[in-house]
Amino acid sequence: MRPMKFTVFVLIWMCAFSAAADTVQVAVASNFATPMARIAAEFQRDTGHQLLISSGSSGKFYAQIASGAPFEVFLSADDEIPLRLEKEGLAVTGSRVTYAIGKLVLWSPRPGYVDGKGEIMRSGSFARLSIANPKTAPYGAAAREAMERQSVWQMLQPRLVQGESIAQAYQFVASGNAELGFVALSQVRNENGEVRGSMWLVPQALFTPIRQDGALLLKGKGKAAAGQFLAYLRSPKATAIIQSFGYELP
Repeated sequence: MRPMKFTVFVLIWMCAFSAAADTVQVAVASNFATPMARIAAEFQRDTGHQLLISSGSSGKFYAQIASGAPFEVFLSADDEIPLRLEKEGLAVTGSRVTYAIGKLVLWSPRPGYVDGKGEIMRSGSFARLSIANPKTAPYGAAAREAMERQSVWQMLQPRLVQGESIAQAYQFVASGNAELGFVALSQVRNENGEVRGSMWLVPQALFTPIRQDGALLLKGKGKAAAGQFLAYLRSPKATAIIQSFGYELP
């Protein structure tokens, strides 16, 4: 019954959007920035509404929202922060929706460098391994959990470099400041499924599933375009884009 109810909800939003174009301020986790750009373009084409997008660390967005930032919709890299915002009265009760389930990879732009089982972590053949800050970035927390379960977390401490977000963790590797790093699959895979360099797709058994939730924030309450965008994330067009970047659907 739940999928049917949600489908009806989506159809209502899609059929009843305002004729007047509006803007929605959206905070989005860094790992989802590229798919978000594609979805935003389709959303504007289909509805006339424009999304003003800011990307960054989910943990830092939480602090900004709690301090009064003008965001109306938040797409987090986890499901805990949107729930916390709802409990604190900063997100509209019942508006949370899981829009994607993220995939973690150990990646290097160098072809053939990262093996398919992640054994390179034990090799000692690199000077720096990049991760996002586990305290503020859900993908960083997942990376730490995976390394702990592989019993390499303590061993790799001297080699770790931390980015404030998954975007910065990726940049450290892409720029050559770290030979490899834990990043989101969506950052290294294009819409055609092609991956530059080499990677290890971290098995789901090694970390808690990265359920990425979105929520309508208090500042977006009553704004038709904001609610319509959240519904649009479950539309065939949006879900096709999300899957094309390697995410799973809930």
